[in-house]
Amino acid sequence: MQRADNRPPYARIAAHYREKIVSGELPAGVLLPSIKTLSSEWGVATATVEKALRTLREEQLVRGIHGVGTEVVGTPIPLSSGAQRHDRGLSTGSSWGTGERSDSHEGAVVPAPSDVAAAMGIGVGEKVIRRSRVYRDGHGVVAHSTSWIPAEYAQAVPALVRSERIKGGTSLGLIARSTGRHAVRRRDETAARIATADDLRLLELPPDTTAAVLVLHSKFVDAQGRLIEYGVDVGAPGRTRKDVSEISS
Repeated sequence: MQRADNRPPYARIAAHYREKIVSGELPAGVLLPSIKTLSSEWGVATATVEKALRTLREEQLVRGIHGVGTEVVGTPIPLSSGAQRHDRGLSTGSSWGTGERSDSHEGAVVPAPSDVAAAMGIGVGEKVIRRSRVYRDGHGVVAHSTSWIPAEYAQAVPALVRSERIKGGTSLGLIARSTGRHAVRRRDETAARIATADDLRLLELPPDTTAAVLVLHSKFVDAQGRLIEYGVDVGAPGRTRKDVSEISS
């Protein structure tokens, strides 16, 4: 079930054209409708349309040409954080971004490696659920994504340990529906590093590749502060992270 879109009108307009540009439906060089036309089509003031177009310009998806209009300039190669995938899952039922798909889904109960144990606050070697998958789009591999989940959920939510895509949402959504435990707070961290041998293997790159990658870490906890999921996304070389937010005056 898709949630009502409560975003302000300018954000909905910007999102509409962002999706069309990123998907390739609106290629570079195409002109967007005029501000007056968009104002009429969306039933909003011209100032609202101008704010939407300004948002797209700030994201470098379009440019304004004096006396001509607003031109599509191309698409970035985006990299979503775990939090953004969670948000998409809540609103659309899928963690995929525009033009994305996923494969190589694996689920199992495994001993926690040292870095995961430290992040989750458990002992090295303690049992933990590991779910992994590869996200792809028209440019190739987007990211290798791994979700680390407390082993206590394996019995209550058996789908978490199956090597197949979770249907009807995300692991967090499935846990919430099955146990009543909802993620109410998250913490995101992004770090850059030179790709390790493991990174190259996960991203399906030749072992002699030298490249920088972005590693996105997300922790999701419930109202009692208990960890529900720890996510690690390794982004492919050349992918970029971009956040846009409103600043209150």
